Amino acid sequence: MSELKLKELLEKYPFVADFFDSTGFFIDDDLELTFSEFLNKISEEELEEKAIDRDEIKIQLDIFIKQMLQFLGDNKEIIESLTIFPGHNKSGEKEKFQKLDIFSSQIVSIVGATGSGKSRLLADIEWAAQNDTPTGRTIYINGRKPDPKWRYSTNNKLVAQLSQNMNFIMDLTAREFITMHAESRMIEDIEDTVEKILHEANKLAGENFAPETAVTALSGGQSRALMIADTAVLSSSPIVLIDEIENAGIDRKKALDLLVSQDKIVLMATHDPLLALMADKRIVIKNGGIDKIIETTAKEKEVLVQLDSIDGIMQEARKRLRAGMTLEGELCQEVIHSPHSLGE
Repeated sequence: MSELKLKELLEKYPFVADFFDSTGFFIDDDLELTFSEFLNKISEEELEEKAIDRDEIKIQLDIFIKQMLQFLGDNKEIIESLTIFPGHNKSGEKEKFQKLDIFSSQIVSIVGATGSGKSRLLADIEWAAQNDTPTGRTIYINGRKPDPKWRYSTNNKLVAQLSQNMNFIMDLTAREFITMHAESRMIEDIEDTVEKILHEANKLAGENFAPETAVTALSGGQSRALMIADTAVLSSSPIVLIDEIENAGIDRKKALDLLVSQDKIVLMATHDPLLALMADKRIVIKNGGIDKIIETTAKEKEVLVQLDSIDGIMQEARKRLRAGMTLEGELCQEVIHSPHSLGE
């Protein structure tokens, strides 16, 4: 690190500015120098006054950068795949598959009756289970047993999980909340990042909200939209688990598109046929175990087009009713002439 130019160090690791401030070094006029060259400019008297040893301070810089990267969860390892190996259902019967590989930018839906075990599967993935959960499943990352950091570190999170209920208790505005998160991750372009997250959140929300709206005043849908946008843009977690996004009051398709565009693996437990068919494949849960793994077929994608059309009518009707409008006119004709079954 000491052989990088100071300018390059700051560009690559913006947080090193705090290191230089803590030592009392003023580097603004020497950004084209390496840290070693900068140290060589300083007189022995000044170094002695600051109680700094040239060789020791270089080691301290390396340690500082490594510790900050660990704290921020900034890992060089790219997550390309997640593999689920079978466990057993509630009756102790082995799950009906050999293994399931899920790759970056894929969407997998998890379907099944209420209480069937969808949330348990999400929990197994979140904790990178190693045959040590009630289901006996095993999770591999990039084809191998995961590094313990994914399981036990509070800073290197493998998974970002979005639950059905998002409850804020802090007295902050939406802008302040996202800014605080960006600052904690030492993001260099904080203002632009915050604006992007707020913009994406309002694209997802059923009703727009102002950046100065208190997070405690956001509706359930607005809160979920804010957290999905924050997870997509700011979170370093490569896997996103979503529990029943259809209950969030947001634009579901845009939410999934946003998450996938950030090269994340997305798994969602859902009862919504539209979301189930948007996925590349779906996991069917019965009696606490994985009963089937179904690839979404071309025919089902054709069904998805029809479901999407129907959903568009429903969303527009909901929007008009909320605005105090009637459903007469063009929308009414769309409803009347829409197919009454998927076979028509």
